[in-house]
Amino acid sequence: MSSETKDNIRNKRRIRRRYRLLQFIRLVFYLVILAVIGWGLLQVFRVGADIYGKYYAMYQDYTERREQRRTKQDEQFDGYLNLLLLGIDDGPGGQKPAADTVLLLSLDRANGRIRLLSIPRGTLVTTENGPHRLVEVYQQGGAPAILRAAQGLLGVSVHHYAAVGTAALAQFIDALGGVEVYVERQMDYEDPEAGLAIHIPQGYQRLDGETALKFLRYRSGEFGDLGRVQRQQRFLKAVHSRLRQPEVLTKLPQIVPILQEQVDTSFEVWDSTQLTSLLRSFPEEGPETVILPGQPIPGNDTYYVPDMEKIKEKMWLFFPPPEEAAAESAK
Repeated sequence: MSSETKDNIRNKRRIRRRYRLLQFIRLVFYLVILAVIGWGLLQVFRVGADIYGKYYAMYQDYTERREQRRTKQDEQFDGYLNLLLLGIDDGPGGQKPAADTVLLLSLDRANGRIRLLSIPRGTLVTTENGPHRLVEVYQQGGAPAILRAAQGLLGVSVHHYAAVGTAALAQFIDALGGVEVYVERQMDYEDPEAGLAIHIPQGYQRLDGETALKFLRYRSGEFGDLGRVQRQQRFLKAVHSRLRQPEVLTKLPQIVPILQEQVDTSFEVWDSTQLTSLLRSFPEEGPETVILPGQPIPGNDTYYVPDMEKIKEKMWLFFPPPEEAAAESAK
């Protein structure tokens, strides 16, 4: 065999070895890549499983809290979203903040109808510590305590609460661009000790946040707390009308942070579908407004005695039993 032939054989063997080595390196490279990808997917799976486990546990806690909130009456009220709206003052004179405004907002899921029941802040209710005015119940146990008191007073299930302070309300009104209301008579009141000076002329006025607070706080001697409740209802109707105006959509980036950061509420992220339902069902007509049946104590209108029989009648009209509601719909 010639030397040339031997060299050719050696070259071919060398080329095959290099080829096999290259194939081996490629195989190792692919295996390393697959191992890295597999490790990455495993980590993603572990992180995903960990996140799922945490959120599942959070949701389980939420469902337990939701069940704890439910009462025997809940099935009757499943067709409604009942929200207790609280306007919280700043605690004048160094006192604890109190619920200056108490309203039950009820959304009928079937037709989108909204009802507002105003409960005077001086309404006497029975609590674990005996009879108290609603304005004082918030000072004792916060929003959850006043929600329980309202449920006992009305005999209905209140699903959530939202407590709004004066600063948050003023910022909300300013973010809306003001609210237009009709002031029925000149408002003039001054309280130097409380730093309060109210001067609002009669007629249609566009109220900014600060002026809106004065409009809501004004208490005339002629109508007292009931007059203030009626003004609150007119103001809420004006807010409803303002919210339906198309340009308000452009103001949402300003409004949402106020609601998220400055409103104390029992709504949770899992309840967002209910909020979506509320906004989607926002009706064209304004809310139906009523005042809790009852009357102030003669000579002292800061105390309001509820009429329990008339309250039962009103709540039956608001929330008829399912069989009664079906019978009315069939007529």
